[in-house]
Amino acid sequence: MSVFKDLFTSDVGLMSAAVLAVVLGMGAFYIRYFLRHIAEDSAAQARR
Repeated sequence: MSVFKDLFTSDVGLMSAAVLAVVLGMGAFYIRYFLRHIAEDSAAQARR
């Protein structure tokens, strides 16, 4: 439990948590973005 205390109470820990949140958010955004565009391109190709 000391790890979580350090993560959420120290400056370095808070910055690490913020970076992790941003990276996970970016990952989720890009996965959704790529899958949506793959589906759109597949549908456009199927219409041709």
